[in-house]
Amino acid sequence: MSERVIPGCRGGLITLGAADALWGGLTAGSGVPTASAAFTCSPADARAGYVLLGGCVVATVKASGGQWSVPEIEVRRAAAELNAVEMDRQDLVRIGSFRSALWQKQNEKTLLGWRQQITRELQELGGPERAAPEGGRPHHLAGIDWWPILVEQTRDRTARTWWLPRAVVRLLDAAEHTERQWLQAARTGEKSAAATEPPSRHWQAQAAVGGRETTSPESPAAPLRSYDGELQGQLYSVLSRKPGISRKVAGWTCAVCRTAPAAVLDHCHEHGYVRAPVCHSCNTQERPDHLYRNDIRVADHYTRLFDTHTADWLRHWHRCPGCRARTTLPLPHLAAWTAHIACRSLRPTHRGSRARKPCGVLRVSWTGSHNAPRSCLLTVAVDFCPSGEHRVLARVPYREAVERFGTWLAETAPAVAAAAGPDRLDGLPTRFRPVIADTSSEGLALF
Repeated sequence: MSERVIPGCRGGLITLGAADALWGGLTAGSGVPTASAAFTCSPADARAGYVLLGGCVVATVKASGGQWSVPEIEVRRAAAELNAVEMDRQDLVRIGSFRSALWQKQNEKTLLGWRQQITRELQELGGPERAAPEGGRPHHLAGIDWWPILVEQTRDRTARTWWLPRAVVRLLDAAEHTERQWLQAARTGEKSAAATEPPSRHWQAQAAVGGRETTSPESPAAPLRSYDGELQGQLYSVLSRKPGISRKVAGWTCAVCRTAPAAVLDHCHEHGYVRAPVCHSCNTQERPDHLYRNDIRVADHYTRLFDTHTADWLRHWHRCPGCRARTTLPLPHLAAWTAHIACRSLRPTHRGSRARKPCGVLRVSWTGSHNAPRSCLLTVAVDFCPSGEHRVLARVPYREAVERFGTWLAETAPAVAAAAGPDRLDGLPTRFRPVIADTSSEGLALF
């Protein structure tokens, strides 16, 4: 599409209807599906002073005649950023349904809350099979049509879960963060620290000259900063209670993917130390897929954790001083690593159309605790294997699993391994106090 101004617009401002057409045309070839009525269909609301398009905010301007318009250049900028996003439909993140009520009645200053909005709509309509649009309004959030890429999975014919591609989850998380910062700037009237004048400021000034008024905030959000270990060695139980910590976390980019805005503080549940601020997407991927408290399914996302992006995740886990000093991982992650890496050669395979494929569903469970390493035992099994419904592949003692992991770590991520070990205690607090007390007389033999 050419860069000319759409006929009928004045001073570079276009009507909402024209903006819908422009947005649809510019993003027609995008890997992320977009809605054709991103400006005029709910949940977009021009009267709020802005409209979300992906991770961007487009300011809205009200003319003297009462007609709402938007700057064409900002629509094009948002489309260009969305078109640059690459989406893998197989890399999925669970977005619902979770325990209890996920959503509450929204107040006047509504944030995107995209997880709650999707879950609420699916629950009200009875699930995706009834939610399919039949000539009705499109299912969009921040201009993204989430319906065609929503994946439903069912367990035991009763429990349903809904999933979206990770790239879309990160994009919607960025939109939610941008909206929060935008509204905060509108309330406080703080001036931006950016050196260049933002497009929205230009359109406000132009609108004022032309006798128009706008409700957009005076400045965009302050840019996110990268995380450089500012919270290293602090206990989550202490830090999470400090006032203003949520706002501080939201000012960082995710310490893992380094692209999305951080939303939560990831921490080690065994040692209690903060690792780093991460986005919802990375926090979901890092979380073990528990079937029971001591039983996890070794899902496909462990391929990313232990194969394709190993160094990044190992470095992240070893931000915990306890794991780094002991050259290990938290027990659920160590169990998953043992099943996925150390016992990979033991998993049976079956003939496929092109090559042999691993059969069944890989699962690992454990008895005991990391606090009593001599009695802790990991059991790796394959469920639903044709040659054995619950076939046990191996039983690995905890200490042996730690030794195997240490050897593999030195070969796979030498830099991470070099910073670990019992002689690397400089990152620990002066008075180290384990969060989980060791009640076993033999437990301290390992630690």
